[in-house]
Amino acid sequence: MNDPTQALQSLLQPPQLKTSLFPPTSRYAGIDTKTIETGAGLVVIYLKRRFLSSPDNFSLLQEHVVTQGERLDNVTARYVGDPEQFWRICDANGAMRPQELTETIGRRLRLTLPEGIPGIPDA
Repeated sequence: MNDPTQALQSLLQPPQLKTSLFPPTSRYAGIDTKTIETGAGLVVIYLKRRFLSSPDNFSLLQEHVVTQGERLDNVTARYVGDPEQFWRICDANGAMRPQELTETIGRRLRLTLPEGIPGIPDA
């Protein structure tokens, strides 16, 4: 790139930021897409698989004991402030099916910091 005008234009161009199809609060935020071509030549775009981390990778804040008739969205609203973030409690407890977390009365649910945010031991 020896042309000064072209060099200046490249400096002034905004960086190519990675955009997400999902908001930052979505469990799918940051998950890349892939494509596959069918036998008929149709290109299908899909999300790459989202792998769950081990519950041990989440810093425990407190536990919640399930009572009769509780719903996960209500538990999530109480502790997280947004019922649509129920998936965070699922991840922290290794649950693939959200409803399994409230099926058993007396079950202790782990309420944690989001993955990757370290807690302070014995805080």
